[in-house]
Amino acid sequence: MNKFWRGLAASGLALSVIVTGSVVVAKDNGNEVANGKSKNLIVLIGDGMGPAQISAARYYQQYEKGIQKLNLDPYYVGQATTYADRGEDGGTIVSGIVTDSASAGTAFATGHKTYNAGISVSNEDVSKPFASIIEAAEISGKSTGLVTTARITHATPAVYASHVRNRDNESAIASQYLNSGVDVLFGGGKSFFVTKEEKGKRTDRSLLPAFEAKGYKIVENAQNLKTLTAKDAKVLGLFGSSHVAYVPDRTAETPSLAEMTSKALEILSADQDGFAIMIEGGRIDHAGHANDLPTLVQEALDFDAAFKVAIDFAKKNGNTSVVVTADHETGGLSLSRDNIYEVNIDLWDKQKHSSEYLISALDAAKTVADIKKIVSDNTWITDLTDEEAQLIFEGDGSSYKREGGYNAVISKRLLIGWSGHGHSAVDVGVWAYGPIADKLKGQVDNTQIALAGAEVLGVDLAKATTELQSKHLYPKFKINWEKEVLYPAEALIESLGGTYQVNGSNATLTGKGTVFTVDLAAGTATTGGGKAASFTVDVDNGTLYLPLPAFNQLTGKTMTWDAMSERLQLN
Repeated sequence: MNKFWRGLAASGLALSVIVTGSVVVAKDNGNEVANGKSKNLIVLIGDGMGPAQISAARYYQQYEKGIQKLNLDPYYVGQATTYADRGEDGGTIVSGIVTDSASAGTAFATGHKTYNAGISVSNEDVSKPFASIIEAAEISGKSTGLVTTARITHATPAVYASHVRNRDNESAIASQYLNSGVDVLFGGGKSFFVTKEEKGKRTDRSLLPAFEAKGYKIVENAQNLKTLTAKDAKVLGLFGSSHVAYVPDRTAETPSLAEMTSKALEILSADQDGFAIMIEGGRIDHAGHANDLPTLVQEALDFDAAFKVAIDFAKKNGNTSVVVTADHETGGLSLSRDNIYEVNIDLWDKQKHSSEYLISALDAAKTVADIKKIVSDNTWITDLTDEEAQLIFEGDGSSYKREGGYNAVISKRLLIGWSGHGHSAVDVGVWAYGPIADKLKGQVDNTQIALAGAEVLGVDLAKATTELQSKHLYPKFKINWEKEVLYPAEALIESLGGTYQVNGSNATLTGKGTVFTVDLAAGTATTGGGKAASFTVDVDNGTLYLPLPAFNQLTGKTMTWDAMSERLQLN
């Protein structure tokens, strides 16, 4: 019976709901559903892609290309909140209302909120890892993939297959990928896989031989990507030392997001147990940060083309759910400015290269005349005023300097505006296809993306998280002058199942049959028998810090410290 209905689905015939025994088979938006489940899940993230970014891409298509809709448009189901947990930013406590990609990614990958900069760990002094839907799919025997135009070690892909307290620890993220089990990894970021001697950033070793030893085929350009087949079950594709080049700056060596998506789906779909994949248009966000609208539009269309590859696959496959959203909006884009009821869409494709491409030339400019030549060579502007050129020469006062000044001038000519170079807190769109669509309609929180995905895929996020938390903890720590790593005693001992009590100037730590008493004023410690302890005692602003040997004695464990990933190995 199932084969019969699958045959109808493949033929494109419409189905209503049919009940046979306890099994419900339906056709949801062209996708066959068995009890609301899908064998495969495709998650697409447009990083920084807020409502205005979507509108800009659509308007460009309509007015300049005669195309009325984005590929995404028919699948719109609602919108998602993006806020994070409260946390610290440079020592200042922030509300979390304005998220970063790490906390937002943690939410839609794991179903849990965390602080800005946290990569799939909890918001505590001793953080615990949260499993992502990719990790849960791995445990269930499915193939998995991560694809991005950003560095593959950047925050959004990282939340799906690594765990660190700070997103900037990209060398650790690359190292964790090696043991993640993820089958297909496509993106930029080669510098975090190779050593400084190889023009990379690693201080320990090159990871490429280790990936090859685990069966990964390594490719580094579009030509080699095309040669891959479904038999290449494990692949690491690194298409740039840092991020993959922007669309207007790409050469024939650089694959598009659609090309990466197509090849990843070809490889992963060979697994009869199904697959889960995340695909990110990572550089929409970067163009937003720089306030480079022409490049942003091209990146959004590159993402929309990748979505078409994904949705075409899902329709043909008949057992795949697709969900699309964004982590946040970037730049505070407005599609008008200066009380002028117009936007100069006809100029949006008159820039030859991204502003990033011009940074070296802009920085090297010695005079206003130099600036004028750079602008005229890259744009339609042959009448740049002295005032505009001086603005570029002096920079916009942000970290983007002359690039920011250049984009401020271009944006004014385009009649569009920006609130700044950072993120904003607006809700973002949600698009979906297949069984997952009904679970994400209307107003949802971004955590629901992960929960709905796990439900339709039939994987257990809670069980996967429990397994991870039995292996690692991610404590805050400090390093003293002797290069010894010290941990907050109260938070860590309680996380390990012990107790911490303060009586006057004494703190008592109780573990598995062992007790330490610490004189917080004197900075000394004794065992339950009154013998002086041999480990370091550090009291910093009222917080007691102790080294790992103290906690091993208290718990009877033989925990070790993973300095690269800044985590405790529990077993």
